[in-house]
Parts: sequence; C-alpha cells; structure tokens
Amino acid sequence: MEDERLTPRKKQILRAIVDAHINNGEPVGSKFLSQDVAISASPATIRNEMADLEEMGYLVQPHTSAGRVPSELGYRFYVDYLVSQYTATRSEIDEINEKLRYKLTEMDGILDEMSHLAANFTDYTGIAFKTGAGKARVERFDSVFISQKDFLLVMMFAGEIVKTKTIHLSFSLSPEDLRRFTDAANLYLVNLSAEEITMPIIVRIEALMGASGAMVHPAIKVIYETMSELDTADISVDGVTKLLQYPEYSDMGKFRNLLGVIEEKEKLLDVISAHPGSAEDDIHVYIGTEDESDAMSNTTLIYKNINLGGKKLSVGVIGPRRMNYSKVIGMINSLANGIDLLFGNGVGTLPGKTEPGNEKE
Repeated sequence: MEDERLTPRKKQILRAIVDAHINNGEPVGSKFLSQDVAISASPATIRNEMADLEEMGYLVQPHTSAGRVPSELGYRFYVDYLVSQYTATRSEIDEINEKLRYKLTEMDGILDEMSHLAANFTDYTGIAFKTGAGKARVERFDSVFISQKDFLLVMMFAGEIVKTKTIHLSFSLSPEDLRRFTDAANLYLVNLSAEEITMPIIVRIEALMGASGAMVHPAIKVIYETMSELDTADISVDGVTKLLQYPEYSDMGKFRNLLGVIEEKEKLLDVISAHPGSAEDDIHVYIGTEDESDAMSNTTLIYKNINLGGKKLSVGVIGPRRMNYSKVIGMINSLANGIDLLFGNGVGTLPGKTEPGNEKE
C-alpha cells in the first residue's frame, strides 16, 4: 500500500535522489536537487523534505556532512510507484511464446518419452535420466518485451537446448532498457559457468544499464537458477506396475521397499551415481547383489548413455535379476541408437518399426 505520508513533493524528491544515485553512485545533496527545475523548491525546503524522508526510512545519510542515498524501503517505493509504465501488444507476445513453447515441450518431455518407450519395448520398468550436466553455459541470450514490468528471457545452451523464463519486475522497464541488457548479457555472460559470473561482472553490467541497473540482479538470479536446472540430475520412471507380473516381486513387503527407491528419485539417482560406468557408449548392467541397497537385492538395473548434442541422457530398465539379459541389452542398445537418431540428428527409426521396402518377407 502506498504511503500516504509521501506528498507529491516528497515523491518527486525521492525519485530524483534515486535516479541521481543510480546514475553516479554518490550521495545526493539538497544543492544538487535545487538545480532540478522540476522540483522548483529552495535548498532549505529540500533539506527539510529530505530530513522527513530520512526519518520515515526512505533515505539514509552515509556520512554526517554528505547527502542522502536511498534505503531499501526507498528503492522499494521507487520501483513500485515512481517509475514510468509501458505496455506491449498481446499479439507479439502470443506469437513468440507459441514458437518457443513447441521447442521447449519437445526437449523437456524427452525423459518421459524415453522411459515410456523403454517400458513398452522391454516389458520392465523403464527409466530415463540425466546426471548433472556440470558447468552449463549460455551460448546466446535473447529477450522479448512483454509489458512495463514483465519480459521473457531466452537462453540458448549447447545442443540446441533452449530455456525461456518470464521475469516479473516490481518497477517499470522500457524496450530500450531490455535491449541494452540483452546486449550486455551477450557481451559479458556468454560461455561463462555460474561460478564465473562474478560480482565485478554484475557491477559492470549494472553500470552499463545506468538508471535501469536494478533489473540486473533479478535477471542474474534467473540465469543462475536456469543453469542450476541444467546442472541438476533428473529422472523419469514409467511402468512400475509391470514388475508385479514377475514372481520375484510377489512379496509385497520387498516390492514396497523397491518401490520406495524407484519413487524417491534421489535414492534411485544415488544408486545410479554409485555406478557411473566406464566407457560412455557401453551398456551398464548392475545386478542386485552388487548393489549396497537391500531394496534392490533381487533387482537389476540396465542402462545406456546417449549424447544428444551435448545433452547427456541415459535410457534403461529396472527388472528382476532373473531376466533375459541378451534380449534386454539388445533392445536397450537399439532403443538408445534410435533415440540418438531421432532426437540427435532428426532422422532415424525406432525399434519395432521398419522403413518402407525393408519389411521382412
């Protein structure tokens, strides 16, 4: 709620102080403000108003003889009430979002599709996962102006991975401000890992943004979070109930223990990470007695890694230790190769389907 104690003059002075402090980084004094024709007040009047603003918590005085700088409350009021507004057209937003949504859905749903295919082709529980990508780096930034307080940040990573995030600001931003930030991001942040985006770099971008520098921290926060998403492991599981058809899982107590590992993704990822394997393209087979988890003592985990243009994924199955390994390994190999062709190169045929003219007689 807007502070009723803030008269139009106080708001005008607060706005001028915030703008000046953002531009030059120095405390702002009454003499400087008295030269602002928009304020049209004497230095004495301005000093009184500044003292009131300080008492109300909107300004602070760093040194006894210095001017004032905005407090956290002062910045909050400034961004909520004192910045100008601008609105974009709805048709532009819808057009861009629709194009990006298609690509995003295609990439973000790939783990679910992989685990579903693995379950269907093997009749065991299908799994698909990605381990932490590590050191995710943006290859290019783009942006879409939505409204005076909202914009879409587009981040393009290696392997044609595109992430889009809508950022809401508590203050107004112009299309020109957004363009300058996008240019600065492409100049200073491209090909850096999260750890390499240091405070001096952030300060440099803020300086380039001038009066709109306050947008830099919210944007950097989103960039950090997006990199973390790519660096964080994830897993998809499909067809858990398929295990119930095997007598090894007729003991519901043991099955519940296994189900606990499967459903708690972190536990299953812990099992996988404990056996990272050697060669990247090899099939990895881990039999229950080789695993320290009692819940998987009668269970086998088989998977193969796939590198989709820099995005490292894996597909496999969980099933009873008593399984037809030759058939399952062959199927996982074929499935991994088919996914690599379809999603990696845009062409190829999944197992179970044949090209016209190649049907068996």
